[in-house]
Amino acid sequence: MRLVIRSGGQSGADRAALDAAIALDIEYTGWCPHGGIAEDHPSPPGLLARYPRLVETPSTEPEQRTAWNVRDSHATLALVRGNSLEISRGTAFTVRCAELIFLRPYRVVDLDEGSSAETTRNWLLRLADNDDATQFVLNVAGPRESELPGIYERSLTFLSHLFRELM
Repeated sequence: MRLVIRSGGQSGADRAALDAAIALDIEYTGWCPHGGIAEDHPSPPGLLARYPRLVETPSTEPEQRTAWNVRDSHATLALVRGNSLEISRGTAFTVRCAELIFLRPYRVVDLDEGSSAETTRNWLLRLADNDDATQFVLNVAGPRESELPGIYERSLTFLSHLFRELM
């Protein structure tokens, strides 16, 4: 399986996915709001200066980026801590897009529950085995850093381990 990581690049879990992919030389892509904007990159070129493989959506609204990243992936992995799915509107919207709009497989991993990278790896391998594609595109989402301080570091640790297990 050739893994491709897709993310919108917002601070927090999204950004951790991109950084883990880059560190491990895994292909990455993703839609980001027009201008490359994110909460810590409010003006153009924004994220695009650091993550040139991201592609701008026509809209600056993050919902378009979120929906298109789910749509263009084989599956979505949402990383949360505790009740952060309830406090992160964007992460909740991502799960709704996967479940109700685009009918894509998704998994919500609570990093506080000691969710195993191995369990997630096995889920991904089962999905990839059932797909005839030469590459498997995994959308990674989760709360932004301002919603849940520390989510970037926790996500980076989890994803780095997961991606190494998949290689």
